[in-house]
Amino acid sequence: MSSTLDTDEPVAWAARIRTVLGAGPVAVLTGAGVSTDSGIPDYRGPDSPPRTPMTYQQFTGDAAFRRHYWARNHVGWHHVHRTLPNDGHRALADLERAGVVDGVITQNVDTLHGAAGSRRVIDLHGRYDRVACLSCPERITRSRLHERLTLLNPGFTDRVADVEVAPDADAVLASTEGFRVADCESCGGVLKPDIVYFGENVPKARVLEAYRLVEGAGALLVAGSSLTVLSGRRFVKRAAEQGKPVVIVNRGATRADHLAALTVDAGCTQVLRALAEAYTR
Repeated sequence: MSSTLDTDEPVAWAARIRTVLGAGPVAVLTGAGVSTDSGIPDYRGPDSPPRTPMTYQQFTGDAAFRRHYWARNHVGWHHVHRTLPNDGHRALADLERAGVVDGVITQNVDTLHGAAGSRRVIDLHGRYDRVACLSCPERITRSRLHERLTLLNPGFTDRVADVEVAPDADAVLASTEGFRVADCESCGGVLKPDIVYFGENVPKARVLEAYRLVEGAGALLVAGSSLTVLSGRRFVKRAAEQGKPVVIVNRGATRADHLAALTVDAGCTQVLRALAEAYTR
């Protein structure tokens, strides 16, 4: 049965969470709420503005949508590529080094878990720092594409100020007219961020790897996800089906609260740091 703690003490939360999770190994599933303290906004938090992410079908089927996406991403990249891990990311890395956490499945594309020191990270929805060609095997870094887009669109970012940035390095722009999109240098094909769009399936091998992590763990900790989309929620369902305790730390309700042994309505950073200290002291 799910219960919610109504205390303001992360140490008290951590003690209760540790009791539910046990000695480990613990699989971790993270969402955008883990990265908000790094300055990256989430999609569905209580205070988040409504967002309508571009779908895979829009991106692949319409050159105007692609221009709009890359223009916004070009601006958003200036912000997101400079973000740093916060103490929540570092706490999960500490728990892995202590042998408590077996690995992290992240719905985020910001690469901050790896930057914080986590070694086993399954990037469920891909990584924003890589770009793939849809017509050939070419893969390039997002940094390389940034150089090309800057040459094609000199001064574009200078003309945009105080933009709102979304979790996938997208930025909200009023107009993208005139922005020039870069094609694949090898074959002239369409370049796409190496991330899973809405309407696109997560690669099967990646899903199976995540299932193996959950199945090999004794418990599942969810941090910073509303579990709105099935791509993440299915791992909670799998853990619950196997009788493994699930703890959810998130601001606001989630779509899997009924499957949790414990829900904590709170931000992630302080709770995860307190949890790492509870296990390692």
